[in-house]
Amino acid sequence: MKTALCFFLAILLFPNLLYAQQPPTPEWTYARYTELAKATGRNMGIPEAAFKETQARKEKVLKFIEQYLDGKFKKAQPEVVQAFKDLPREYFHYNYEKKLNMVKNAYESDAKPWPIGYGSVLSDYLGQAYMTQLAEPKSSDVVLEIGTGSGFQIALLSRIVKEAYSIEIIEPVGKAVAEIFKPIGYSNVHTKVGDGYYGWPEVAGRFDIIMVTCAAIYVPPALLEQLKPMGKLIIPVGSAVRGKQVLFVYTKDAEGKVHSRRDVGVYFIPMTGAVQKVKKPG
Repeated sequence: MKTALCFFLAILLFPNLLYAQQPPTPEWTYARYTELAKATGRNMGIPEAAFKETQARKEKVLKFIEQYLDGKFKKAQPEVVQAFKDLPREYFHYNYEKKLNMVKNAYESDAKPWPIGYGSVLSDYLGQAYMTQLAEPKSSDVVLEIGTGSGFQIALLSRIVKEAYSIEIIEPVGKAVAEIFKPIGYSNVHTKVGDGYYGWPEVAGRFDIIMVTCAAIYVPPALLEQLKPMGKLIIPVGSAVRGKQVLFVYTKDAEGKVHSRRDVGVYFIPMTGAVQKVKKPG
């Protein structure tokens, strides 16, 4: 009883204990950026002046994101804002098909998606901020993302949660992006190339959060099966036609019963693979 009371008081006094305390990463400097660009073998070299301009834009975007989340949720989750602050978005701004440096586009004033090649995109930062806070990530959480894409979304979640898993069906994207997490020190990110329709059943204990970053025609049953009791699945559902997709939030109660609600209209690239071939369960 005393132990439980002490823990409760500690959480009241220090609410950040609920969130993961990730190892501090080296200061983000031009030298650090250049080092990582070389380490990942990507054509991402930029002049130091351009790097400084990027950081100046980031300060404005961080304020914009916090205001946006304040408006959508009444209060921005501090850990989400901090994760955006800690994460260098420019590190993920790269087109792998064209081997094209897109750093100059990072922290654009009008949030929008950017192509990273092979039909995949880096989602806009407001949408990523919204879905992250909607998920309500905590330090004890184990998270699964369907659709690694640029790697930014799972990296963002990894700054808050315990373990972060991500699956990418587009092989050249999945293989290339898998190489960028270790150099920057994100050791709790785990990726693989595969069909997200089946989830990641090899992960013991299932997932607290499953976030799908592509639009499915219907909800893959395996994702609901791999969701823990009290877990949350966030998934865009609908056709590839703009205006026909809705973000759904599925929750599983303590008894394992699944509940769903419509959230907002969205637009994502379509989920491919088995979901397009396997008939929707009755």
